[in-house]
Amino acid sequence: MNTDLPGTVWFVGAGPGDPELITVKGQKLLAQAGAVLFAGSLVDRAATAYAPEGCDIRDSKDMTLEEMTEWLVTRAARHGTVVRLQTGDPSLYGALIEMARPLDAAGVPWRVVPGVSSAMAAMAAAGESMTLPEVTQSVILTRVAGRTPMPEGEDLAALAAHHTTMCIFLSITLLHKVEAALREAGWPEDAPMLVVHKASWPGEELILRGTLADIKQRCREAGVVSQAMIVASPTLGSRHWETLVRSKLYDPTFTHRFRKATA
Repeated sequence: MNTDLPGTVWFVGAGPGDPELITVKGQKLLAQAGAVLFAGSLVDRAATAYAPEGCDIRDSKDMTLEEMTEWLVTRAARHGTVVRLQTGDPSLYGALIEMARPLDAAGVPWRVVPGVSSAMAAMAAAGESMTLPEVTQSVILTRVAGRTPMPEGEDLAALAAHHTTMCIFLSITLLHKVEAALREAGWPEDAPMLVVHKASWPGEELILRGTLADIKQRCREAGVVSQAMIVASPTLGSRHWETLVRSKLYDPTFTHRFRKATA
């Protein structure tokens, strides 16, 4: 497609790993794409199978940010639809803004298609809920400071002090720091912990359960050193609790605009 106007670059969330967890819209965009730049180190290449024959497909794992943006700009000059396929959701721990700014400067239009985060996929794989009535109604998505420092006020111990559900990204090699932060925030040694390696990846998903006291050893024994979601939450294991506070939405004594209380 040659035109005086540039095509649109679509930042598409490929989801957590399973190629079938991409959104319908994302799949349709891949099917009409003239060029696809995918994050091969994190996105299962099977997701690119939705692209048409003859599509210009490039793995970005060996490219710098400048090389990626140049690739997107040049392909947008040739094709009406260009897809940047990213793991999970493009807005979460991705270089969305860093890539979008050069597109703005080049006059290339871009849009975003959200994707399923590995945080949601991990909880789905384990059959857990992030929230429960009167247990926690908040979820913190965060990471441990590594080569990228955390902004002031966002250190893990400060966030953990809320004792709510915490989905900790990009931190499996720093699990000792996670444990130290949770202990500093007052989490007990028997606090349940969940680690899911490659959540939703067909044939590769691994679910590890433990406590603050032993989860690091369990991960070491399983050889989990990358692509893992760490979850600390007071809701973990709740399906086995003897009692739960019922959701008001489905409580027969609760009236809302679709149903009148019956008791």
